[in-house]
Amino acid sequence: MFEKVRKLIAEQLGIEESKIKETSDFITDLQADSLDIVQMLIAMETEFGIEFDDSEMQNVKTVADVVAFISSHAK
Repeated sequence: MFEKVRKLIAEQLGIEESKIKETSDFITDLQADSLDIVQMLIAMETEFGIEFDDSEMQNVKTVADVVAFISSHAK
């Protein structure tokens, strides 16, 4: 799951996959802004057939947060 998420993040943020770790913080480590994060989560909703509600989006801080959410909600 991490590899697939990492690939999507790299595409959305325009960075190399090798820079993305599970512990990476989107804002601090990957220099994403809030719009980047929302666009990335929308792409993940489409890719994995899940839906983040507003409160869940606010709780997404690291790559591991996204992987955990997708793992628990993917169909």
